[in-house]
Amino acid sequence: MILTVTLNAALDLTYRVPALTPHASHRVTEVTERPGGKGLNVARVLAALGHDVTVTGFAGGDTGRTLRERLALEPRVTDALAPVAGPTRRTLAVVDDATGDTTQLNEPGPAVSPEEWAAFLDSYEELVRREGMAAVALCGSLPPGVPVGAYALLVRAARAAQVPVLLDTSGEPLRRGVAARPDIVKPNADELAELTGSHEPAQATRDARRRGAHTVVASLGADGLLALTPDGGWRARPPKRVRGNPTGAGDSAVAGLLSALAEGLPWPDRLARAVALSAATVVAPVAGEFDPSTYEDLLTRVAVTGQATAA
Repeated sequence: MILTVTLNAALDLTYRVPALTPHASHRVTEVTERPGGKGLNVARVLAALGHDVTVTGFAGGDTGRTLRERLALEPRVTDALAPVAGPTRRTLAVVDDATGDTTQLNEPGPAVSPEEWAAFLDSYEELVRREGMAAVALCGSLPPGVPVGAYALLVRAARAAQVPVLLDTSGEPLRRGVAARPDIVKPNADELAELTGSHEPAQATRDARRRGAHTVVASLGADGLLALTPDGGWRARPPKRVRGNPTGAGDSAVAGLLSALAEGLPWPDRLARAVALSAATVVAPVAGEFDPSTYEDLLTRVAVTGQATAA
């Protein structure tokens, strides 16, 4: 079992239009609605890979009810979302079919009270202590009212339960979370530069490890992943650039890392899976899902270079 945490869950709406033109009316050719937020995207991919997943975070209001109804239809996914009084946010992605570009509009999320946060912490600690819990993913932004050091608390609780924990967030929550020594952090290049002050990825990953992360896996977009671990350093690149909607590609990379960790695969195989899944998500028709045939094709062709640290 893998646990994913989405404190700022969302109901994702995706509109497709022939071409997106500012200040103009548009005829939408396709609408997709589904549970969203980074951790829920991760859970969906993990389930597609054959892993049982429990999801937690917050859900409230009519939007939260709709999200949970749709979540109940997802195979291998167990709903452990905590109720809040405020309404779950919505996100709107507009996909321009002419260019392949996506415009994203994200609501801020519900205001979480101190009592709701305390109740969530109790529930989370019970979840991470469950027998068979293989890994935890802490993903995404914080809704209003949740303390900025929230992820640091959640990292420490997972480590106290001796469950590997991956952190995927940004800004001050990332800085504080890294200091709690998560097993893996997965920032993109901009998030890594903000954390460390360095725009050179190799230097920035070293700096992030010095700040507390055991392993840093930096997402370099279309150029793949750069990983620095206690066991060595590696670079993983897709065999070709793919065109499409990159929304959710980073979440698929997280799912690849977690699934391979749960299966006990070595780091080069973990990174190859993460890169192949990420690229297969870009070409999928719906953001945050992956195209299975593209994934299978790319998995054996991802180039992984680097070496293990000498014992």
